[in-house]
Amino acid sequence: MSIITSANLANAIVKLVAADALSALVGNLVMGNLVNRDYEPVLAHSGDTVNVPIPPVLVANNIAEGGTVTPQNPNLGNAQIVLNTHAEASFQIPDVTKALAYPELLKTYMQPAVVAIAERIERDLLGLYGQFTANTPVGAASTPVTEATIDAAETTLFNAKVPPSAPKYLVVDSNTYSQIRQIPRFSEYYSSGEAGLKALVEGNVGKMKDFFIFRSQFVQTTGTTTTNTHNLAFARDAIGLVIRRLPQPLPGTGAVAEYAELGNFGLRIVMSYQPNTLAQQFTVDVLYGCGVLRNTFGVQVNS
Repeated sequence: MSIITSANLANAIVKLVAADALSALVGNLVMGNLVNRDYEPVLAHSGDTVNVPIPPVLVANNIAEGGTVTPQNPNLGNAQIVLNTHAEASFQIPDVTKALAYPELLKTYMQPAVVAIAERIERDLLGLYGQFTANTPVGAASTPVTEATIDAAETTLFNAKVPPSAPKYLVVDSNTYSQIRQIPRFSEYYSSGEAGLKALVEGNVGKMKDFFIFRSQFVQTTGTTTTNTHNLAFARDAIGLVIRRLPQPLPGTGAVAEYAELGNFGLRIVMSYQPNTLAQQFTVDVLYGCGVLRNTFGVQVNS
């Protein structure tokens, strides 16, 4: 029979909080769920560099009857992503026992912290738009996106040899999403069938020109008098999101930590006592870095 102690009770509390944290994080991500995620449960520190391998390019050679094969010496590509962001969101609960007695109250505390982490990740990923320089941007500043603009973005990725089987995504801001919903050929049942009905009635664009289309509140905008919205069209391997574990707190310091890990995502939940406020403090934090893996697999869609 196990004995209930303050130590294992503290661990149980942090595990309960961690169970809610990760599902909330994944549910609030757009870009984070679309890009290439690299996660390993190994300890790392801010500033560490992670090498992400990129498959080499090979060519097919014709071998004549009685001939020999042509050996190739492919160079494995490498993208270096620095773990340069240690994002955290902390909150205090005066009466943690009451919060545990009412699970919905605990979620009320946890949700804003996790949303703050998700927003930081989204903003950093969409901030990579300026690094996609291999392809000429399509669209124009302060100009509504048209069917031709989306078609040009898809053609650009096809010419860049993005595999036809690879899903392609278009992430836009709310105004651009609204413009897409009003493209006549794609917003009426008579011209696009069930997809047009969904866009008209439910407001969901879904898929267009081989792009799965999403909207995000964190698409980057530049300019003052003439604004330029930097929407992004890309394949999964265009961007890498690397996440690594943060170390456990030192034993005996009064802090208890638990990891929440699922689907190449990982968070650390730390609970500590704050004597100045007589409250339990919870910190949700994550160590990550993001960067461009394949420059040719992404293109800016300006509007």
